[in-house]
Amino acid sequence: MEFNKEFDASGLSCPLPIVRTKKALVDMSSGQVLKVIATDPGSVCDMAAFAEQTGNTLLEQGSENSKFVFFLKKA
Repeated sequence: MEFNKEFDASGLSCPLPIVRTKKALVDMSSGQVLKVIATDPGSVCDMAAFAEQTGNTLLEQGSENSKFVFFLKKA
Protein backbone atom coordinates (compact mmCIF):
# COMPACT_ATOMS: atom_id res chain seq x y z
CA MET A 1 0.00 0.00 0.00
CA GLU A 2 1.22 3.49 -0.79
CA PHE A 3 1.76 5.85 2.13
CA ASN A 4 2.94 9.41 2.67
CA LYS A 5 4.72 9.03 6.00
CA GLU A 6 6.02 6.20 8.16
CA PHE A 7 6.28 6.07 11.94
CA ASP A 8 8.08 3.24 13.75
CA ALA A 9 6.76 2.71 17.29
CA SER A 10 8.73 -0.51 17.79
CA GLY A 11 9.72 -1.05 21.41
CA LEU A 12 7.17 1.43 22.76
CA SER A 13 4.52 0.21 25.20
CA CYS A 14 0.97 1.42 25.61
CA PRO A 15 -0.01 4.24 25.45
CA LEU A 16 3.06 5.61 23.63
CA PRO A 17 2.34 4.07 20.18
CA ILE A 18 -1.03 5.86 20.11
CA VAL A 19 0.29 9.13 21.56
CA ARG A 20 3.12 9.26 19.03
CA THR A 21 0.80 8.24 16.18
CA LYS A 22 -1.44 11.17 17.05
CA LYS A 23 1.58 13.50 16.93
CA ALA A 24 2.72 12.03 13.59
CA LEU A 25 -0.69 12.80 12.06
CA VAL A 26 -0.64 16.47 13.10
CA ASP A 27 1.49 17.76 10.21
CA MET A 28 -0.20 15.57 7.60
CA SER A 29 -2.94 16.72 5.23
CA SER A 30 -6.42 15.24 5.09
CA GLY A 31 -6.44 12.11 2.93
CA GLN A 32 -2.76 11.30 3.41
CA VAL A 33 -1.78 7.84 4.67
CA LEU A 34 0.43 7.10 7.67
CA LYS A 35 2.14 3.72 8.04
CA VAL A 36 2.67 2.76 11.68
CA ILE A 37 4.89 -0.12 12.82
CA ALA A 38 4.50 -1.38 16.40
CA THR A 39 5.61 -4.29 18.56
CA ASP A 40 3.12 -3.87 21.43
CA PRO A 41 0.31 -6.47 21.02
CA GLY A 42 -2.09 -4.02 22.65
CA SER A 43 -1.66 -1.69 19.72
CA VAL A 44 -3.96 -3.90 17.61
CA CYS A 45 -7.04 -2.99 19.67
CA ASP A 46 -5.75 0.47 20.51
CA MET A 47 -5.19 1.51 16.91
CA ALA A 48 -8.71 0.49 15.87
CA ALA A 49 -10.21 2.39 18.81
CA PHE A 50 -7.99 5.41 18.10
CA ALA A 51 -9.11 5.52 14.47
CA GLU A 52 -12.77 5.29 15.44
CA GLN A 53 -12.52 7.98 18.13
CA THR A 54 -10.57 10.45 15.99
CA GLY A 55 -12.41 9.97 12.69
CA ASN A 56 -9.29 8.71 10.92
CA THR A 57 -9.69 5.58 8.80
CA LEU A 58 -7.81 2.38 9.57
CA LEU A 59 -7.30 1.22 6.00
CA GLU A 60 -5.39 -1.94 6.77
CA GLN A 61 -3.70 -3.79 9.60
CA GLY A 62 -1.51 -6.84 9.56
CA SER A 63 1.87 -8.11 10.57
CA GLU A 64 5.27 -8.48 8.98
CA ASN A 65 8.52 -9.64 10.53
CA SER A 66 6.88 -10.16 13.96
CA LYS A 67 5.67 -6.56 14.03
CA PHE A 68 2.21 -5.06 13.69
CA VAL A 69 1.65 -2.76 10.73
CA PHE A 70 -1.18 -0.25 10.39
CA PHE A 71 -2.18 2.12 7.60
CA LEU A 72 -4.19 5.13 8.76
CA LYS A 73 -5.82 7.65 6.44
CA LYS A 74 -6.05 11.08 8.01
CA ALA A 75 -9.57 12.48 8.26
